[in-house]
Amino acid sequence: MEEYNPWWFREIDPVFEEWRKLPVRWVPRILDEFSFNPFSLHFFIGPRQVGKTTALKILIHKLLEERDPKSIFYFACDEVSDFYELGEIIDSYLSYRESWGVKSSIIFLDEITFIEEWYRALKSRIDRMVFRNDVLVITGSASIELIAGKERFPGRRGYGRDIYMYPMFFNEYVKHFGKIELVESGLDKLHKRLEANKVFSKTLSNLFLRYLETGGFPLPIREMFKHGHVFFSSKKVYLDWLRSDWLKSGKSENYMKEIITYLLETASSPISWNRVARNTSISSPHTVRDYIEFLENLMVTKVLYWVSPEGRVDYRKNKKIIFIDPFIYRVLSGYTRVEVEESIIVEATVASHISKYAPIYYWRNKSEVDIVIPYGKKLLGFEVKWRRKVSYGRRPFKTEVLDRETIPVFLATLAPHYTSTQARSLDHK
Repeated sequence: MEEYNPWWFREIDPVFEEWRKLPVRWVPRILDEFSFNPFSLHFFIGPRQVGKTTALKILIHKLLEERDPKSIFYFACDEVSDFYELGEIIDSYLSYRESWGVKSSIIFLDEITFIEEWYRALKSRIDRMVFRNDVLVITGSASIELIAGKERFPGRRGYGRDIYMYPMFFNEYVKHFGKIELVESGLDKLHKRLEANKVFSKTLSNLFLRYLETGGFPLPIREMFKHGHVFFSSKKVYLDWLRSDWLKSGKSENYMKEIITYLLETASSPISWNRVARNTSISSPHTVRDYIEFLENLMVTKVLYWVSPEGRVDYRKNKKIIFIDPFIYRVLSGYTRVEVEESIIVEATVASHISKYAPIYYWRNKSEVDIVIPYGKKLLGFEVKWRRKVSYGRRPFKTEVLDRETIPVFLATLAPHYTSTQARSLDHK
């Protein structure tokens, strides 16, 4: 326990010290989303290698400026065998703090999904009011275990929230590495803000081309700005993490590779579970659906369902499946040896950014709208034209056309959004 909390002894945390010495570093803006009003049970969720643990250590360092060091407890759960052991660890800390005279704590439990039935150790203690003066921050890579586990705390969250750490938004990328003072906005007032940022169009376009190589993941970003390119080893690190998650969850790597290969080959074309099954050695469309939903729970993919002009979602029609970050495309392209056009990566990047604000769908009839969202009582569409000639054909609802010149400005203006969205989903009819 002591080795995870060196600040108790006025020692430097090695993870924070390593970050502090990096030539290319930044403080994630997501740290501003945390509040520390007891009682709170926060869930801090994000994909592998996105920098959650480093973000926590930066946050702890900031908290140490104003709190008793012994009121901050951090524990990495990847070596805890079961929820009984987790409960004993928590009880040990609570016993120590009582002897220290600490009345209120901030407790960080990192990568908790390594522990089967982890929620049992917390739920019983919450019900006994053990944490009534505390703030708990539970972290994990987005997975079925964490998502299902957090649903077991109805009425037991206090002031807690779901906070999602996505790969770095292009807006953040520009602010950290472009040294530009952007005017930013959510989707609601975006039009008024875009004009102010167009003056930086050339700089934003150059930065966006770099972003298409690194995505929003820390390791490739650092390599790009230090060495001018991303090393193969970085792609291997991320792929190894993904493969370990697949295997740990009992997924066949051969099946997963076949599915990913087919998704990359079909790019952003709508597909069905049956179609994937027919074009792979996987005989069951149910197995295909299970694998793709698993990737979505890991925050690797996003599924877009078809929506009618009246707002009716049809979950039986073909789906569009995107990967949520440019770097993931680079990693999986190398893994499957499937070349992916840059225009496909750009469309997915725009869709992924917009999905942080609202549920995203697509529409197709004789023509197609790449991305559709509920916007007030209507629908709003986005057409992404990176290499294709812009077409202004008729569409059944208002549609914004984004081209090579406007996409970088659009994404740079769109401010980050981290907490769970309350945006209106469309009815399943």
